[in-house]
Amino acid sequence: MNTVTKRSLIGVVIVLLIAAGLAFAGSWGGHTVSGFPLYALCILLAFAIQWVAFVPAYLRQTEAFFDLTGGLTYTLVLIVAATLSPSMDVRSWLVFSLILIWAIRLASFLFMRIHAAGEDRRFREIKPSFARFLLTWTLQGLWVSFSVAAGLAVITSTVRVGLDAFAIVGFMVWLIGFAIEVIADRQKSAFNANPANKGKFIQTGLWAWSRHPNYFGEIVLWIGVAIIALPVLRGWQWATLISPIFIILLLTRISGVPLLEKRADEKWGGQPDYEAYKAGTSVLVPMPPKK
Repeated sequence: MNTVTKRSLIGVVIVLLIAAGLAFAGSWGGHTVSGFPLYALCILLAFAIQWVAFVPAYLRQTEAFFDLTGGLTYTLVLIVAATLSPSMDVRSWLVFSLILIWAIRLASFLFMRIHAAGEDRRFREIKPSFARFLLTWTLQGLWVSFSVAAGLAVITSTVRVGLDAFAIVGFMVWLIGFAIEVIADRQKSAFNANPANKGKFIQTGLWAWSRHPNYFGEIVLWIGVAIIALPVLRGWQWATLISPIFIILLLTRISGVPLLEKRADEKWGGQPDYEAYKAGTSVLVPMPPKK
């Protein structure tokens, strides 16, 4: 067993331990199913779906349905949580609906993008390795679990709180974030679909105000879900507020902005128009471009 394989397998174990901690925290004061915490059951389901999908993906050496599986996981986890929770209230249904809308929209968008491109370049070196590919799918289970953490706590909790200012503000914040993400994605898709823009980078629309407006929208909408969840959280459930923190760290420090910035620098670095765009445009938070 080589070093890469060992590290990948160790990574899988570490991810599962982290997920176990989240499952314990989120299950605090939550409903149970035959004595088993419903929250923990949903976290387990999130990983089980990834591992089932991993088998044909590895055998066929394809990442074609990776993102689609992620969206499906959100959907199934939400449905199981709502179905098995004996007391869904308006706040719970609100959270359920917001996350479901986001998951379906994002999964379909990413699936169509990969279908058009033919492949996801991130997986070129990963697919041949059983351990690395397995770790990637396992990390998606953690991504789902962390993202939905606060919202899932609301749905599975025994504590019910009627609609209040937190729910209204949280919904408005989610709506703003969702709108920014959708508009940014559509603007970039339209730009890339134009043959005249081949080899160019987008710097119009929301992309004139931020180099990554879609990621900003993503962060904002999950903050909105967390705000809605605040009045319901009790005890260890407060740990589920890691949801927006995780999204921020993931997109700004790990796999989002850093990777795309590096790729853009490799492709357009040194070109006067790109360097001017980079110097005058905010990395994440939309701001008027500098002249």
